[in-house]
Amino acid sequence: MASKIDNALSFQQQVLGLRAQRQQILAGNIANADTPNYKARDFDFSAALKEAVAGRSSGNLALSTTDAAHLPGSTQQSSARLLYRNPAQPSADGNTVEMDIERAQFSENAVQYEASVAFITAQIKLLTAAVQA
Repeated sequence: MASKIDNALSFQQQVLGLRAQRQQILAGNIANADTPNYKARDFDFSAALKEAVAGRSSGNLALSTTDAAHLPGSTQQSSARLLYRNPAQPSADGNTVEMDIERAQFSENAVQYEASVAFITAQIKLLTAAVQA
């Protein structure tokens, strides 16, 4: 039963993970707007989502243990390839962050994240209703 629920929510889980990762990258760009020679980063969301859905992401890496009493763990590798942004107006100090573009991308990504949260909440409510019926 749990695997069916996981399967039903896995796509939205991947979407939320990629949206959260993109939000961090965009926030990093904004935070480094005044850093000389900082290069703005981003990734192609649709390509990263296609790779994640197709299972071509790097997946989990097993953590090494040094003692038999250690719990096994894994770390999630990012499926998104970070790219550099090409600035429309390069600055004199080599920084490629354009605040108008970064703020617009940040806001758009935040709205899409909230929409994904609303969608997954509706899916959970539907699954809960189906289980209770």
